[in-house]
Amino acid sequence: MKRIFILMLLFVVLASFSFANGKTEEPTTLVYGTTEKVTDMDPASAYDFHTWEIFQNIYQGLLAYKPGTTELEPGLAESYTINKAGDEYTFKLRQGLKFTDGTPFDANAVKWSIDRVMALKGDPSWLVTDFVKSVQVVDKYTVKFILPSAIAYFPALVATVPYFPLNPNVYPKDKIVRDPSEMKGGQLVGLGAYKVSSFKRDEEVVLEANPDYYGQKPKVDRIIIRYFADATTMRLALESGEIDLAYKTLNPSDIKDLSANPKYTTNKLQGPYIRYICYETSESVFKDKRLREAMSALVNRPDFIQKVYLGQNAPLYSMVPMGMIYHTDDFKTVYGDANIAKAETLLKEAGYSAAKPFTFTMWYTPSHYGDTEVHLAEVLKEQFEKTPLVKVNIKSAEWAAYKDKWKNKEMAMYLLGWYPDYIDPDNYTAAFAGTTGSKGMGINFSSPEWDALFTKEQTNPDPAVRKQVFEKVQKMWTVDVPTTPLFQGNLYVFTNKNVSGVKIGPTLIFNYNQLEITK
Repeated sequence: MKRIFILMLLFVVLASFSFANGKTEEPTTLVYGTTEKVTDMDPASAYDFHTWEIFQNIYQGLLAYKPGTTELEPGLAESYTINKAGDEYTFKLRQGLKFTDGTPFDANAVKWSIDRVMALKGDPSWLVTDFVKSVQVVDKYTVKFILPSAIAYFPALVATVPYFPLNPNVYPKDKIVRDPSEMKGGQLVGLGAYKVSSFKRDEEVVLEANPDYYGQKPKVDRIIIRYFADATTMRLALESGEIDLAYKTLNPSDIKDLSANPKYTTNKLQGPYIRYICYETSESVFKDKRLREAMSALVNRPDFIQKVYLGQNAPLYSMVPMGMIYHTDDFKTVYGDANIAKAETLLKEAGYSAAKPFTFTMWYTPSHYGDTEVHLAEVLKEQFEKTPLVKVNIKSAEWAAYKDKWKNKEMAMYLLGWYPDYIDPDNYTAAFAGTTGSKGMGINFSSPEWDALFTKEQTNPDPAVRKQVFEKVQKMWTVDVPTTPLFQGNLYVFTNKNVSGVKIGPTLIFNYNQLEITK
């Protein structure tokens, strides 16, 4: 009897150990390094690539892109219908969903969130206000968007961050939130595949899998995003095993070396990422379009692509990227590269000479686009000063201050980059030369003729009509020059060999729930 008791006791102990061992198994964790910065933790205000990336993983849109593709699929809405005129979209919402704090999701949350974006008028609000007249709650799980006119690509707009439903019990209605500490409860509450468990600005953000997510369950339990001051430190962190994944932005020399290293998987993303020069066109010295034309003529794209980027990017001669419908190379035809004679003719017409050179300040932001940005600014300065009729000063400001400066019209010329909100030429044109979009970018360009063209292409789904409009707009761009296109970039993600699932397609949306770690 004693022997039986001992055997039973041993069985209980072993079973308890096995159960405890299963329960205490460490969650899978992936550490992701970047030199990017988080801005406002508010979809009504944030308008930068990295913050949107986080939102796309902790929140969710009514529609979403299938990972790695440009194909839209149901998100929080299981279906939608369009009226005959094309100016009303009615979405049927999924039922039974809850925000990560347990608050039920319904049509009221959708309307509240859209109304809030429109009222707060943050940087990305034009993506809503330019296209939505009002939002109506039809019933608890049905919401209707009423548009001022038919919009050919409205479903793509609905998939963008400003349309993401927020929890009305967490976000304040009348102010923009910068940090989770400013929210009710002090935490980000979403509907996405992950939830934020820790937020330390410029240090790290910790995301944990949302067990209640309706879609594909994350394969990695925890994502830790670590923020690095520079590319060199981030590369060292990858090589030392401190991080599992490095994305945005490594130096060209790092990209070259890591691509050749068999220890890492190289994910090269050829997408619609562009860089360009912006001008403040309403009050600054660049109010005179001849000066904008002159700077465009002095730019030498092949030169800085080799000197700064080791040939890893491509010259761009339109704001519409290569590979996208309706792209043309009008800047190449009109200006070419390093057309000093053309530039000097324009500068002399504007009243400048070697004795009285055109003097201005060019701004850049030192870390948002990686360590190469200062080098790009220096090479552009050299190119502009190839003529004695130009004198350039260079100044920089970190990203948050940089944004304030363009809002306050403090920068006459400044360097920016663009990742698409939605995949359409409209997003590369109206955003910079349409009255509303241009104001949000600090360019402040406004023209009834341009606005009428944008309205025409936005409301007419006929490809022939849209092609005609965009070809005309790209020709007009070389005359009014609200911006000067510079290059189209490639993006690189480097991972350890045991990391897979990096599916970043033409939309450049990075879905963390696709990532996987092989033990």
